[in-house]
Amino acid sequence: MSVANMIITRGISTSCVRQGKRNFKKFTLINKRGSRLFKEMQKDPKTRHPEIPIDNRGVRPTGYLRGDEKFITVPEMIPELVVPNLEGFKLKPYVSYRSEELYDEPFTADDLFHAVYADKIRDDFNKGLLTPTGEPVNPSPEERLTAEEARDLAASTGSDMFTMPLQPAGTLFSDEPK
Repeated sequence: MSVANMIITRGISTSCVRQGKRNFKKFTLINKRGSRLFKEMQKDPKTRHPEIPIDNRGVRPTGYLRGDEKFITVPEMIPELVVPNLEGFKLKPYVSYRSEELYDEPFTADDLFHAVYADKIRDDFNKGLLTPTGEPVNPSPEERLTAEEARDLAASTGSDMFTMPLQPAGTLFSDEPK
């Protein structure tokens, strides 16, 4: 090869480097692939395509699928927004950074005992409704529960709802009867 025929030039291309075929399976097109008929078929469990799942985009389900692919709605799984009525409310929705920091002591087992059982035991003691062993003559439904029944009741759905008036946090209870 002669040197005269070898001219070095720089070429500029304005086209895309990968102008050929693309692998569209690598693109994440969430719930966008397929025709309208295909999307309707995806909702039916019998005709659902296993490789293209329906993406819920972070939305929690409000039920579960039963064995025969029937969706069962659970009312406790449906979010419930509790919004108070603020008509005539005088405070503003702003807390100054200069406000004092509040400290609530942790809710201990002793606080739980005083919140649930202390008043009943104090009343039974004052009225003389305790046996010589300290057992109540007329036990309340909570006092009749065994350890297993109380555990099952605490683990049941809706057990986190408060059924009694709450005391302010950090309230101290006196040990002496009223």
